[in-house]
Amino acid sequence: VQLQASGGGLVQAGDSLRLSCAASEGTFSSYTVAWFRQAPGKEREFVGTIRMGRTYFDDSVKGRFTISRDNAKNTVDLQMNSLEPEDTAVYYCGAGWPILSTIRRPSGYRYWGQGTQVTVSS
Repeated sequence: VQLQASGGGLVQAGDSLRLSCAASEGTFSSYTVAWFRQAPGKEREFVGTIRMGRTYFDDSVKGRFTISRDNAKNTVDLQMNSLEPEDTAVYYCGAGWPILSTIRRPSGYRYWGQGTQVTVSS
């Protein structure tokens, strides 16, 4: 499956952005889909995921970010509210079938999108 991430941009602290991950095939609904981010000089870190109808988030974004999926459109969206400068990174979506203990690891996902830049100014 091919993934396309979109929706990034330059915003101010406190603003919102909505990222979208679109898949190329109709079986997307069976995948666990996650969002990770990578800031310059840092490792790729877990943001959140949707697995079997449940969502999981890193503590740093809990309460500010939400994930939703639209199986008819083969998309999974990341709604980001109350953005902070620390949220600045390239955001990637990944898809796969990780077991629950590996949902926060990049290695749990087989397919990746190309990334979309999010920059939050203070």
